[in-house]
Amino acid sequence: TNISDCFKFVLENYFYELNIFNLTNLQFTEEKLGQAEKTELDAHLENLLSKAECTKLWTEKIMKQTEVLLQPNPNARIEEFVYEKLDRKAPSRMNNPELLGQYMIDAGNEFGPGTAYGNALIKCGETQRRIGAADRELIQTSAINFLTPLRNFIEGDYKTITKERKLLQNKRLDLDAAKTRLKKAKVAEARAASEQEVRITQSEFDRQAEITRLLLEGISSTHAHHLRCLNDFVEAQMTYYAQCYQYMLDLQKQLGSFPSTFLSNNNQSSTTPVQSVSSPSVLASASASLPSVSNSVVTSGLSELKSSSGSRKARVLYDYDAANSSELSLLADEVITVYSIPGMDSDWLMGERGNQKGKVPITYLELLN
Repeated sequence: TNISDCFKFVLENYFYELNIFNLTNLQFTEEKLGQAEKTELDAHLENLLSKAECTKLWTEKIMKQTEVLLQPNPNARIEEFVYEKLDRKAPSRMNNPELLGQYMIDAGNEFGPGTAYGNALIKCGETQRRIGAADRELIQTSAINFLTPLRNFIEGDYKTITKERKLLQNKRLDLDAAKTRLKKAKVAEARAASEQEVRITQSEFDRQAEITRLLLEGISSTHAHHLRCLNDFVEAQMTYYAQCYQYMLDLQKQLGSFPSTFLSNNNQSSTTPVQSVSSPSVLASASASLPSVSNSVVTSGLSELKSSSGSRKARVLYDYDAANSSELSLLADEVITVYSIPGMDSDWLMGERGNQKGKVPITYLELLN
């Protein structure tokens, strides 16, 4: 008899839960068809849900595009993803600047380090390898300080929010289904049971709504954390570009030390004015005013002018914004008077335009006969 009663109890509970499940699904279907009333969430909770969805959407887009920026090769990204999932370290390989640098060094050694071209290739190759090392450092720093926190939010915090939100949805469906049963109850006993069920489901819904609300209010803290991570990413990029710029300035100085016969090509060379960079802020202002390529040759007349006390007329090749009060701003194609003074840096001349005068970079000038 006891076994029979237990079996009967289990069977009754099974059919009861099955009935509840079917009623919940029926409630969801009727809501979609507009045939049943729906308990609406309060406006504050709806706004929090919308903010969480928006945060998740844009975090995913920013994270994926940052990965593309740092590693443009899709095959390499897939390989890194596989190794990460297998919890294994990806094999170390040369990146593109490092590989180019190695090719240049090998070619320079093959042509002969004593030749002008071979020596220049080796110097360029060494610079490319330094840029490659800086690129590798940028990727590692950005992955740790920027990408990882974004990924942790998507794979951790937001998954928890999604789970609790689904529970809230189920609790709301249970509540509305209970309210529907209460409306349909005719017998007093059935009505009393339905009222008790509504009170229980309402309490469960309110509790789950509060849990979900507390989780969603943490999105503001997430934004603050991601802002700090964004600052770290910007600093890493700033350091990287400043390093690369300084490396190229150093390379330009080294290549500029070659005899002009090796640098000239159809009476043209690609020398640019060299200015020291002491900080990223100086780098920004300097890079904005520098031309990418200079098309004039530093003629022997400039050397003669540097060693004499006379003056010459010169045409300005590019616009130049003075960095300080000791320099003279220039406009392309204007003609100014230039001369040298003792002790002046070899890359600069004094320029005069009417009552204005100041230092000007020689590689922005073309001496006139």
